[in-house]
Amino acid sequence: MASIKLHIPPIRSSLVFRPKLMGKLDEGMKAKLTVVSAQAGYGKTTALSGWAKLCSSPVAWVSLDVHDNDWIAFWSYVAASIQTRIAGFAPSLRALIEKGPSVSAEPAMSMLLNELAGLDSELSIILDDFQFIELPSIQHSFIYLLEHLPAHIHIYIASRNELSIPTARLRAKGEFHQIKMPDLRFELEEGFVFFRDLTELHLTKEQVALLCLQTEGWISGLQLAAISLKQSGNIPESIEQFNGHHRHISDYLLEEVFSQLPIQLRDFLLETSILQRLNASICEAVTGYADSQEQLEKIERLNLFIIPLDEQRGWYRYHHLLSDFLQQQLLREKPDKKLQAHIRAAQWLESQGLEQVAVEHFLQGQQYSDAVRLMEKNLIAFMQTKSVVLNRWLSVLPESTFADKPMVEMFYISVLLGVGEWNAAFRKIEQARIRFASLKEQLAEADWKRAMGNIYFFCSIVSYLHKDLKLTSNDLEQMEQYMPEGSFFQTMGRNRYQGYDAFDDHLAFINDFHAAGAFLLRWIKAWEHKKQYPFIGFLNVSYSKLLYEWNRLDEASFYANQALGRDDIKPFARIMIHLAVSASQIEQAKGNSERAAELLMQLKSHIDSPDAVLFHLRIEAEQARLALRQGFIQEAQNWLHHCGMLHTDEVSLGRVPEHLILARVLAACGRPGDALHLLGRLLQLLSAEDRLRDRIKSIILQSLIFEQMGRMDAALAHLEEALRLAEPQGYIRSFIDEGERMVLLLIAYTKARNANKNVKEQWEPVVTLEYVRELLLALNVEAGEKQQVKMILTEQEIRVLRLIADGLENKEIAAKLGNASETIKWHIKSIYRKLGVSNRVQALQVAREFNILLP
Repeated sequence: MASIKLHIPPIRSSLVFRPKLMGKLDEGMKAKLTVVSAQAGYGKTTALSGWAKLCSSPVAWVSLDVHDNDWIAFWSYVAASIQTRIAGFAPSLRALIEKGPSVSAEPAMSMLLNELAGLDSELSIILDDFQFIELPSIQHSFIYLLEHLPAHIHIYIASRNELSIPTARLRAKGEFHQIKMPDLRFELEEGFVFFRDLTELHLTKEQVALLCLQTEGWISGLQLAAISLKQSGNIPESIEQFNGHHRHISDYLLEEVFSQLPIQLRDFLLETSILQRLNASICEAVTGYADSQEQLEKIERLNLFIIPLDEQRGWYRYHHLLSDFLQQQLLREKPDKKLQAHIRAAQWLESQGLEQVAVEHFLQGQQYSDAVRLMEKNLIAFMQTKSVVLNRWLSVLPESTFADKPMVEMFYISVLLGVGEWNAAFRKIEQARIRFASLKEQLAEADWKRAMGNIYFFCSIVSYLHKDLKLTSNDLEQMEQYMPEGSFFQTMGRNRYQGYDAFDDHLAFINDFHAAGAFLLRWIKAWEHKKQYPFIGFLNVSYSKLLYEWNRLDEASFYANQALGRDDIKPFARIMIHLAVSASQIEQAKGNSERAAELLMQLKSHIDSPDAVLFHLRIEAEQARLALRQGFIQEAQNWLHHCGMLHTDEVSLGRVPEHLILARVLAACGRPGDALHLLGRLLQLLSAEDRLRDRIKSIILQSLIFEQMGRMDAALAHLEEALRLAEPQGYIRSFIDEGERMVLLLIAYTKARNANKNVKEQWEPVVTLEYVRELLLALNVEAGEKQQVKMILTEQEIRVLRLIADGLENKEIAAKLGNASETIKWHIKSIYRKLGVSNRVQALQVAREFNILLP
């Protein structure tokens, strides 16, 4: 049934050929986006299907409906439609799409764009009935796709409404093409052809002209008029009655035509009008008519607004005008029949395994218990791929229908939390806690304890989201009392990519490191003896990261390796990636560069997840960061070229690590301005979301980039801001991992602070110099200033300085050291920057002053 949505609707041979309209559609091949917009009945689908049949390049087609207003469903159909036209297109794309948009749409869109860019020929993608697509997450990713769409890919949209997505930028670039109602109307000549060649009516030119005038060229109005006039005993009088707006004409004509049909056919139309797609089998189930295929073919012969969806005439859909009219008639004339039709449709769909659509019809038929039954049966699958749809279903169900089904209630709460409707989730949790507490006598003891345990697990999430770790612990204690084996929801989705989740990395969310340390250690000790408790992995990795930040490397390594050694954690890629990245950073800090790189490589080869591609992107970003730390700039630059990320991309909490790595690599590759642009926008987001740790990391990186650009005042101002935020929580590694460049900045900051002591104005330090000295000591810099300055230069830079002191020119130095002249120039610029000088003479003066040239 779903594959029918990807077929280009067949066109009748008995259609008016419209070369002018086809030419307008051809013009869309010069644009990225063509929008065909008009009210129902103007032939949008017919025009596009006719054009698609004539098009010399491949055309992918999706017939959308109300069920496709879901991110995963929408993009899955788009990808599938392309795959029907382009063999072997993007085989891994579906895994990215099925993750959904909870973190970021860009990975799936980036892969789609990369695959489209690799196509050798033009491709058109037609999205029919786009008016059903209202979900902001779809529109957001659709905008992203349009902004980056290759020039040889063209998207055509048919919609009854004006687009709600912005098109101004596309218009300005000449990449937007629009076909509106006046373009779709029949012109007078086309009206003559229609009545002359396609009807058995013998109308005068004046009568045709009057009909075209009265209907304003509205194609469906003319078709309805033709059907009605065939049954009229007085054609001139009937034509005179066609007046007013075409909406009134449609109501009049549909009722006129409908009333003339045989009773059996009228009943068939009414009862099947509730179906989005129909074939003989489902029509027979709904109506009881064994001759349903004959009925469908009869409707088609009457040209009664039915659209075949395949060449075999197996599947059809009613035109929206007819469907709307029939459903209004059904509700007015036979409301009980409408409910019964939905129930029968649902039962047939369930028998065919089409349980998602069956749920929709059970809900429409007010068979809530059956809807809940199917939802409960498919909860895990729906949670993974249909969370938005599931949320919609549950929101319309009377609560009494699932009051005795704790797992449905729990899933509803988890959906609300997952889609960010926290306040609604909080209310549901409290209501459920009170209700389940009263159900102790009605439920089996095991079921009741499981329900209460899950409720307190969700209570702990609420407390955590409020950053109240004490209350979080209290809730977890209650969960332990009822469900010591843990909750299913603790590990749900842990093998799926979630990006940078606040529950995966607690330090990204909790600003109070001291409270976080006590909380994490408490629950690690409470749960570490449990053999099947993978949830503990997240606590281990967060505690390991905290100890790492405090520069307690051996302890950090212990807790990371403790979790890495647990068999229950290994199947969960989402936990393993955080553990392996943390362990790699620890090994690099301890000087084990090869082991650090090996951990990331092993992780990449062992990922077993439907979202492996997304996990690989995350690992590759970490490999780029490690390459920079190890001095392999070219490797990081290679990542920059193929990572699919731009500094102009919209920043998101789900990709904070990648944004920071991208900024770092951009700066290292000579693009500091782009790096600062990205960091500025990232900081706005992190400040708004109160994410302290990543704010500090971003500000430190800004400081280093300003120093790189020679803007020392800005560098020191940003450094002081980072120190001010970091000191109360004891940050160390975020600073000392920056190496010698951080030495320079900390020394310069100390000098500036000491200089300010002699200024008459009141000096109000916001950072203690003891904290700065602690960081310098952690960087192995002794107290003596001369030693400090010497240590900011690399051994190669000291060699270059000594050769400058010997009077050698750049070319001679290059020959002596076996380097290129450009490399020597780069070293000299670095020396000038680090010593705060601008020429050789000044550099030698500072070098002699601080004994840098001594062996």
